[in-house]
Amino acid sequence: MSTPTPVEHLDVLIVGAGISGIGAAYYLQRDHPQRSFALLEARAATGGTWDLFRYPGIRSDSDLHTFGYEFKPWRDEQSIASADRILAYLRETAAEHDIEGRVRLNSRVVSASWSSAEARWTVDVERTDTGGSTTLTCTWLFCAGGYYRYDEGFTPRFEGRERFAGQIVHPQAWPEDLDTTGKRVVVIGSGATAVTLVPALAGTAGHVTMLQRTPSYVLPVPAEDRLANRLRRLLGEERAYPLIRRKNIAKGRLIWRFCQRHPERARKLIRWVNTKHLPEGYPVDEHFNPPYGPWDQRLCAVPNGDLFRAIREGTAEVVTDRIATFTEHGVQLESGRELAADVIVTATGLNVQAFGGIRLTVDGAEVSLPETVAFKGMMLSGVPNLAYAIGYTNSSWTLKVGLLCEHFCRLLSHMDAHGYDTCRPEVGDPAMPTRPFLDFGAGYIRRSVDQLPKQGDRLPWLTSMDYRTDVALLRADSVVDPELHFSRAAVPTAVSA
Repeated sequence: MSTPTPVEHLDVLIVGAGISGIGAAYYLQRDHPQRSFALLEARAATGGTWDLFRYPGIRSDSDLHTFGYEFKPWRDEQSIASADRILAYLRETAAEHDIEGRVRLNSRVVSASWSSAEARWTVDVERTDTGGSTTLTCTWLFCAGGYYRYDEGFTPRFEGRERFAGQIVHPQAWPEDLDTTGKRVVVIGSGATAVTLVPALAGTAGHVTMLQRTPSYVLPVPAEDRLANRLRRLLGEERAYPLIRRKNIAKGRLIWRFCQRHPERARKLIRWVNTKHLPEGYPVDEHFNPPYGPWDQRLCAVPNGDLFRAIREGTAEVVTDRIATFTEHGVQLESGRELAADVIVTATGLNVQAFGGIRLTVDGAEVSLPETVAFKGMMLSGVPNLAYAIGYTNSSWTLKVGLLCEHFCRLLSHMDAHGYDTCRPEVGDPAMPTRPFLDFGAGYIRRSVDQLPKQGDRLPWLTSMDYRTDVALLRADSVVDPELHFSRAAVPTAVSA
């Protein structure tokens, strides 16, 4: 009779080896070196978003002094950095802190089932390279995979698409061999991806048109933070970095609050800046004056005004119109105009997918995400020992992720000190009003809002998008809360090897 192979048990299983997962691994290793953990990455490489997207010009639209980790200074001269520099920074972080060896590539978490009796998750993992499968158990599941699907982007249905004789490309699946030199390119979209692609392609393409249905707010920002670089030279990297980071956090927060409190003044200011960067007489209100307020959707930053420069130089144009149909030679607009194209890029957004599409069950009952409420923006009501990292939509993503990871580690310490192995958030007031978890106007969020958890109208069920509020809640405040229930399982969890 054969002996069954023992199932590997880990204290913490981190899902995702991108910027959030690597950050979570650092804090866990720093604060709980005795705990066993691993990072499962569905793709064949670390880096998440910054390894996945390969389209021309890809960059962060947040400064790297705040988008980077608090514990690792950003040393590059460029504050708004390209994907290759960000990826190098992430992998350097993983190497420096011995996180690389904890990463298991080509490992996609399919499902996870919680047993209250054993106080553990049983996790089914699919090998994306071989098609095989394996099972692990863990005491905590930490989801660090962001909120969109990595295997496909969003493309709406376009009438006549099959008629187009040229090539149609989505930025999330950019072909390595695509050469747009001398070609006519139409980029459909008005978000961060589109405003990045247009100037990047305009350098070599014959002509680039950004075709948008609705304008976005676009603001030129310096690619290089001169004050930050001066401070680094004067004070050295280690001493300057906290000062630079605080400066940029305060600056970003100030801009966001100004836009929220004085939307019309902010709109006029952005319009004035746009006018200064565009040719005289340019129809600014047609192409750069959205119908919503600043920061109701994410504001698009363009380093050194590169999009505006391409428009001034005549290598790119913006067209605001609706698509009637694709034709053999391009795009027919509702206005009657036809845009000729050799290549059409559908920069039309993401497909949202919470927790990597993992099927969750608790004591045999499937978890319906829309019926859960987010606790402190990091756990779900009724779901024990599951944490997740979702960053800011109105600021640098990583600012919030760092605070969440710190709080998670403090929560583990509290449980250790009191002998608990389970904690479960539960909404105390069943009549508490709820609203969407990501209360944000972007199209990709609106399309999927009914598939996501909810948030409440009060702390700890309110998902804050304000760094100062989160510092008070996640760093300074106690991990104990009347609506977070701690317990000890009847059957002790096996000690990790």
